[in-house]
Amino acid sequence: MKFGAHSYIFTDRWTDLSLPHLDTARELGLDCFEIGVGDDVVFTPALTRRHAAALGLELTISPGGLWPLECDLSSPDSAERAAGLAWHKKQLDLAAELGAVAYSGSLYGHTGVVRRHSPLPEEYERIAEGLHCLAEYGQSRGTAVVLEPMSHFRTHLVNTPEQVMRLLAMADHPNLLALLDTYHMVVEVRDYAQAIRTAAPRLWGLHACENDRGVPGGGLVPWPAVFSALREIEFDGYIIMEAYNSSIPGFAWQRAMFHNVCPDAAAFIRQGLAFLKAGLLA
Repeated sequence: MKFGAHSYIFTDRWTDLSLPHLDTARELGLDCFEIGVGDDVVFTPALTRRHAAALGLELTISPGGLWPLECDLSSPDSAERAAGLAWHKKQLDLAAELGAVAYSGSLYGHTGVVRRHSPLPEEYERIAEGLHCLAEYGQSRGTAVVLEPMSHFRTHLVNTPEQVMRLLAMADHPNLLALLDTYHMVVEVRDYAQAIRTAAPRLWGLHACENDRGVPGGGLVPWPAVFSALREIEFDGYIIMEAYNSSIPGFAWQRAMFHNVCPDAAAFIRQGLAFLKAGLLA
């Protein structure tokens, strides 16, 4: 099992000046580090790759910066679907430059686009076709493509483990996997343990944080059920803490996190990692 953290716990945008955050992550005992990427996130991949490799940190990436709305694998417009596939392939090229093991997120649509209808059969068919192509390309670049269900406040397409497993089956590619997020699950599932069991055959990782995006432990997430289910399925993947640094003026608010739950990155990780390890490795 590998423990990690998202770059947004440290900074609002990754740059070449962000490399010391990797040192901090490693000093705190982390094994992997997720970097938020996008068209407005500019850095030198080779520098980050070398620094992470020297520390023994694995890297993953996910959309977090500028992602054009017209780049959407779920769109009814074929030109927008093509633009979406091209945009995601560009991120996979970046992942390859970084030596990143995975590219994850709501890649099936566009985060923040919520249409007021249930997912239509033709939507899933369009998405599955695009995801199969994306997974094939990711495999050629040595990077897993990982789908994350999100709450119905962020997408209408994939909110539950059942939906992501259905989409993975339709897309039918071994390089497509799943990531569950304890924050998003709060409003989508009632049984966390069953959710984990449902995703178990394709479960790559878990985003770990509280119901308010705070440090794991002490909130509404039923951690005993989470830990028990992960042990039951003999999970040996990635556990990545995710939040937004609330000491950076305006950043957390821009990300719709309105609580001061992550003012200190090191304290967040230190407390969260101790909690997660106590529950999973004891």
